[in-house]
Amino acid sequence: MQKKETDRKQEKKELRREIRSLRKAHTDEEIHAMSLSVKERLLALPEYQKARILYAYMDCKHEVETRDVIRAAWAAGKRVAVPKVLGQEMRFFYITSFEEDLEEGSFGIQEPREEHPAEEEDALLLMPGVAFDLKCRRVGYGGGFYDRFLEKHPGLVTVALAFEFQVKEEVPFEEFDIRPAKVVTEKRCLMAGSDT
Repeated sequence: MQKKETDRKQEKKELRREIRSLRKAHTDEEIHAMSLSVKERLLALPEYQKARILYAYMDCKHEVETRDVIRAAWAAGKRVAVPKVLGQEMRFFYITSFEEDLEEGSFGIQEPREEHPAEEEDALLLMPGVAFDLKCRRVGYGGGFYDRFLEKHPGLVTVALAFEFQVKEEVPFEEFDIRPAKVVTEKRCLMAGSDT
């Protein structure tokens, strides 16, 4: 059992390294263009269209960009909250402006001020991740923030945003890793347990 766990940890570490270098290899322009394609697919999803509240992440280091998604959500009259790391926990706070409501936070990621806590359970949560597979299993960054948050908020609808180069046939996963219901890339939408 111990060896299997060590192997899985090593596999995840190598996968994180590989995806990090793939992200770095893309120009800002390529990342932006692919992010716009991901955004279009996301906005077409019924989960997005039904949601009144969007829990989004603030992208960094060539993740799928979320600012255009957030702007579209505001324009559609949705409320938007983004995460802040507080010790080992992650909480979401509402924002209505990038300039007014965000500050430099953990890991160099912009975070919201702790002014308007978002505690609704009927929201769509956008998940970042390092890599995903065809069954929507996810390898995160290793902090476990999203797994812990989703354990406490199982009612949230989850959609992960990723680039096609982050999708693998299969990724190393633990039983406690929480899968998003869907993974949206610039080319397709994957659903847990199927490939469409």
